[in-house]
Amino acid sequence: MPEDVAEPLSPDDLDAFKRQMVSLIPALRGFARGLCRDRVLADDLVQEAMMRAWASRHTFKVGTNFKAWMFIILRNRCYSMAKKNSRMVTWDPEAAERILVAPATQHVGIDLMDVQRALEKLPTEQREMLMLVAADMSYEEAAEITGCAIGTVKSRIARGRVALKRLLGEGADSEDEVAATAERKRAGER
Repeated sequence: MPEDVAEPLSPDDLDAFKRQMVSLIPALRGFARGLCRDRVLADDLVQEAMMRAWASRHTFKVGTNFKAWMFIILRNRCYSMAKKNSRMVTWDPEAAERILVAPATQHVGIDLMDVQRALEKLPTEQREMLMLVAADMSYEEAAEITGCAIGTVKSRIARGRVALKRLLGEGADSEDEVAATAERKRAGER
């Protein structure tokens, strides 16, 4: 048997595999929404990641970190889809018209939208780390998922939090300053 293929799952392990997969759906959806910033696409990506995980269940090694394994599959699928879709543009005039005439939402929705817009302005590395931590990942799991050293994970989270606070108005002079600071720090990581 090849090295990357584990033993077939026993009936008990298969049941545990199913339970773990289903229990991760909310966390996977939240992480996907943070990465791709589109609720429908995120749900599709989670579904596709789950189908890929199910099809590859024979490669999962019992006793390893199932949560990290699923998040890696989802993360890779998100980035593959982003590369593929970067050359495509869709436009729905009816949807655009509905969005332009939408009534105001509750104040809490505005606050959440401010956070979402601020997250979108962060560098990808910082946004990704913040989304992993928000999905209840430990720093070690985030490091495993992204293939970074734990120090890099901590650094990106700290910088992301600072930039997010600035973007949300807690001491920010401007969005350009946050972007310039993030770029200088990223250049220093290399």
